[in-house]
Amino acid sequence: MALKKTLTIAGSDTSGGAGLQADLKTFQEHGTYGMTAITVIATMDPDNNWSHGVYTLPIDVLKEQLKTALSVGIDALKTGMLSTEEVIRTAGEGIRDSGTTHVVIDPVMVCKGEDEVLNPGTVGAMVEYLLPVAEVATPNLFEAGQLSGLGALTTVDDMKKAAEKIHGLGAKHVVIKGGKQLQHDKAVDLYFDGSRFLLLETDKIDTTYNHGAGCTFAAAITANLANGLDVRDAVLEAKKFVAAAIQHGWQLNQFVGPVLHGAKNQFETPEVTVKEI
Repeated sequence: MALKKTLTIAGSDTSGGAGLQADLKTFQEHGTYGMTAITVIATMDPDNNWSHGVYTLPIDVLKEQLKTALSVGIDALKTGMLSTEEVIRTAGEGIRDSGTTHVVIDPVMVCKGEDEVLNPGTVGAMVEYLLPVAEVATPNLFEAGQLSGLGALTTVDDMKKAAEKIHGLGAKHVVIKGGKQLQHDKAVDLYFDGSRFLLLETDKIDTTYNHGAGCTFAAAITANLANGLDVRDAVLEAKKFVAAAIQHGWQLNQFVGPVLHGAKNQFETPEVTVKEI
């Protein structure tokens, strides 16, 4: 039986917990055939508190990778770290020309542990080239604030306003991932399809072993879409998948702990409640 084909256009995380490594692990757990187009290689310095180095691959190399992957017919794809405006434009134009409709845009703007946009010009490029091709956009609070122009988001009402703005920029469905900055007693994500808001809630998990959670969430949505789920169900199942992955995160070294990508298929899944607001 032929497998559904999923593609990630993303960075390579040398530590293995995030980026395309997280995406491929997630694709595998969902029974899809994962492919990659590598945009950057990210390294971590153990002699300098795990600080990140980001090395962008030549644009011609990215173009050749996209040509290879998209030629086989991709059922669903996602983007991750796209480090420059040129990389974003190349990815966006490649996605548009491919005709692929199941497109998940994870607008990665920083490395975990950093708090500034990797390249300030990339925000405008994402708005121009990525949001118009997005079936689903999955920004975190910081990214949603940047894309919407609203700045810091700290409440669910802030998230709703940002989701409306991002939807207006072209994304057909928007999922804003809540975080520690959010004033809420649950771990929440907000889903907006242009007409209704759904709040996806799980109990908060007291852990710092969450490296790769955002990549994993977007990759799970991508695989679910490839496997035939509609967007709402794809997002809900991805929330369950990543909640289990975070719950069973583990320590890699003294600096970082990744999520466990196979947790949902090995352990009981945390309960997720859905509220229309």
